[in-house]
Amino acid sequence: MISIRHIVKQYSGYRALSDVSLEVEQGTVFGLLGPNGAGKTSLIRIINQITAPDSGEILFNGEPLSRMHTERIGYMPEERGLYKKMEIGEQIIYLARLKGLSRAEALKRSKYWFEKLEIQAWWNKSIEELSKGMQQKAQFVATVLHQPELLILDEPFSGFDPVNAELIKNEILELNRNGATIIFSTHRMDSVEELCDSIALINLSHKILDGKVKDIKNSFRSGTYRLDYEGPKADIGNDAPFTVIDDAGSDAHHSLTLRTHEGKGPNDLLRYVLPLVSVSRFEEIIPTMNEIFIRTVNKQA
Repeated sequence: MISIRHIVKQYSGYRALSDVSLEVEQGTVFGLLGPNGAGKTSLIRIINQITAPDSGEILFNGEPLSRMHTERIGYMPEERGLYKKMEIGEQIIYLARLKGLSRAEALKRSKYWFEKLEIQAWWNKSIEELSKGMQQKAQFVATVLHQPELLILDEPFSGFDPVNAELIKNEILELNRNGATIIFSTHRMDSVEELCDSIALINLSHKILDGKVKDIKNSFRSGTYRLDYEGPKADIGNDAPFTVIDDAGSDAHHSLTLRTHEGKGPNDLLRYVLPLVSVSRFEEIIPTMNEIFIRTVNKQA
């Protein structure tokens, strides 16, 4: 859906984006990741045509991105943008009309979402009367009301308690199942693992990692396993196809972290240990997205 090609953006001597290219496939949830100041917000603003790149181009479904695509995009910024003193119901309708809906259709859809999120009682309240989390719900409704093909959500769970974060997460997944493509920027790596099909990691204005989440995690596998067993300590000889990195157990219970030798795999490991001990747990240790994020950013630094 979105092709970002060789984008460069500079502000008064500060390079925000340096030759950034990436592809967002239609119907996917795409994670745009990076530390604070990495360039994520600059890229999001360019996709939303709030600012323009110094060079490079963006294609929307194969067409050069233009103003006519605005109505097909929904944007929920990290710094929320609702008018604090305006009544919420009228504000939602106003913003929907800016996206091309008639007043009657905007009213119909607003009522649907207010009922769905159980916020009917807020219709005549102003934004400044609500908590931050409740303001978030109103902003979410404003973002999705016109049924955009592309949703750009910048830290969508900020300010939510766990119950409402789960509610919004489920709504995001339902929108995706119904065909919306989603660009999702967050610092919550657990949300990335749960929601995203693919990611791009930007740091110091450069894209330093991208691809499908599953493929990226597989590329960081290191042949490391956890093995638990009961009873006396096993006599592991020099001929073992692995190295014991850690033994966190006690005299009666052992929990080993093992790394297989070059050319060896889990079957070789198990063939060696099963005659020695009674295994109660065995699993591969694959780095989390949080660990991959930190490792990749630190490596670049």
